[in-house]
Amino acid sequence: MKLTIETPINRSAKEVWNGFTEKLFLKLSPPFPKLKLNRFDGCKVGDEVHLELDFGIYSSKWTSYIVEQAETESEIYFIDTAEKDLPFPLKKWKHHHRIKKVDENSCIIIDDIDYYTSSKILDTIIYPGMWAQFAYRSPVYKKFFEKD
Repeated sequence: MKLTIETPINRSAKEVWNGFTEKLFLKLSPPFPKLKLNRFDGCKVGDEVHLELDFGIYSSKWTSYIVEQAETESEIYFIDTAEKDLPFPLKKWKHHHRIKKVDENSCIIIDDIDYYTSSKILDTIIYPGMWAQFAYRSPVYKKFFEKD
């Protein structure tokens, strides 16, 4: 299932890229499920992010691996993936974090996500919850990057 959310930011792509830190990651965490960050290496190839998600009645681990990172004339991006240590019902995860350059002083953060469960029906059923988790990020990105 594909999920894409775009957030325009009034900062340069480079400033935004430099802000993709552990501090931002923690701010992006929605109120539910509660998140415990066990490891955050960064956003470059070979880095890992290890989480525990507390859903109240159960908790689950999530381990993401940064498998690609690059800067082109039009964008800066990195990709994290996971195929094990994912919360139920997820089976596979790919998150393409894109910072698309608009001009010298603005960009668009694009959360481009592909996720899979055991069935397309289940993918569709959980879509509204997945969308809400990532739509939550837009005002957080704006507040984090456009403060001053």
